[in-house]
Amino acid sequence: MLSQVCCSGFQLLRHRLLPWAQPTAPSRLHRVQPSAIRNVRSWSNIPFITVPLSRTHGKPFAHRSELKHAKRIVVKLGSAVVTRGDECGLALGRLASIVEQVSVLQNQGREMMLVTSGAVAFGKQRLRHEILLSQSVRQALHSGQNQLKEMAIPVLEARACAAAGQSGLMALYEAMFTQYSICAAQILVTNLDFHDEQKRRNLNGTLHELLRMNIVPIVNTNDAVVPPAEPNSDLQGVISVKDNDSLAARLAVEMKTDLLIILSDVEGLFDSPPGSDDAKLIDIFYPGDQQSVTFGTKSRVGMGGMEAKVKAALWALQGGTSVVIANGTHPKVSGHVITDIVEGKKVGTFFSEVKPAGPTVEQQGEMARSGGRTLATLEPEQRAEIIHHLADLLTDQRDEILLANKKDLEEAEGKYQAI
Repeated sequence: MLSQVCCSGFQLLRHRLLPWAQPTAPSRLHRVQPSAIRNVRSWSNIPFITVPLSRTHGKPFAHRSELKHAKRIVVKLGSAVVTRGDECGLALGRLASIVEQVSVLQNQGREMMLVTSGAVAFGKQRLRHEILLSQSVRQALHSGQNQLKEMAIPVLEARACAAAGQSGLMALYEAMFTQYSICAAQILVTNLDFHDEQKRRNLNGTLHELLRMNIVPIVNTNDAVVPPAEPNSDLQGVISVKDNDSLAARLAVEMKTDLLIILSDVEGLFDSPPGSDDAKLIDIFYPGDQQSVTFGTKSRVGMGGMEAKVKAALWALQGGTSVVIANGTHPKVSGHVITDIVEGKKVGTFFSEVKPAGPTVEQQGEMARSGGRTLATLEPEQRAEIIHHLADLLTDQRDEILLANKKDLEEAEGKYQAI
């Protein structure tokens, strides 16, 4: 009897003081509802925020401000985000920050999914280490430092690297998510999982069951067995195995996701290659603007490049999923880039099907600055004539201007009262 009392007292103390130490996955006999799990996690240092998440899937969000209502979100991590600058090994700091942001959103009641690269880079690091250890002591002693470095960088087959690195990559994710009392599950897919109808239904059912149990699926292509990419592979109903961008888009549409976030090593989509002097970041991209964009080369370790990301984003947008392409490597913004996007902040490039009738605020500002510079180069008489003409236009359109101002004030007051 005394032992039972002590045991129950210890469990109560553990429940109150160590909420993060509770079991992360319910047993088969005593299944806990996801809402109960989230209530327990709300006691930890991660704030629980109640937001209206439910919406009918079908059309993507028209504006950034609507992204806060996203219920189901896919985050795609590019190779440049996951790997270090030396292209060998993982960027642990960035991964930890991403896991923390995903955990915050998961604990808000959202359904998060990750599409990750990095198995090849992690496996390359492990295999190089094994090759170094396999060198005999005599070889190590009689080889100079430079020769030893050259011996340690052999040409490694990508599939072998993926096979050696996938288990370690998943173990790392699992250890990080455990710190936030979140369970993660690994899913490896190939083209056959989307070609074959039965396998497709099985994949869909598995993902829905994991999300129902409040588990974060971590998806990657099974690079250890996939064949080489076909030169003309596209997104005609299947994924392209040469990059994870199309996999993320295919997964987002298949799971009727509200938002797809594609993280890379660039700020977003530029109208010309980012290295050029006249390159400008595109805030909102519309499907009809493809002809106005000049694509550059792919990233240092990625398989797709920006053109592949845009194609995947437009395909997902057509399937009813909102898309944002942003930088996941910049040290000043990578620590909160995912949460900032969900909050509707101006981060990266937002893909939208709704194009405004007039120019955006940024475009109006640029036009005003350009007009001001042009006005400064004119003669005084010419400037006076233009200013008088503008004054006449303001007087003639006085009623329309006052009506528009009144409408803006009413909308602002309504938003303020809602807050």
